[in-house]
Amino acid sequence: MSPQTKLPSQDTEAAAGWRARLHAAWRKAEQTANLAIGVPDYETYVRHQRTQHPDQPVMSYPVFFRSRQDARYGKGTSRCC
Repeated sequence: MSPQTKLPSQDTEAAAGWRARLHAAWRKAEQTANLAIGVPDYETYVRHQRTQHPDQPVMSYPVFFRSRQDARYGKGTSRCC
């Protein structure tokens, strides 16, 4: 077999690796864009909570989102003018 000939399994492995890298890059770009406009990343929160605070409950997404909104904009206060 010549060095330029690829086995079908090599093509599949290369494609799978390429897809995994593309997916990771897309996820990072999505996370960066969301954080830039103030949308919190729930998956990162869950991962942190489970590894760093396993004895504490994990908030549901709606509760998490509301707590991030309250932290960013203040709970019940107006920031007008």
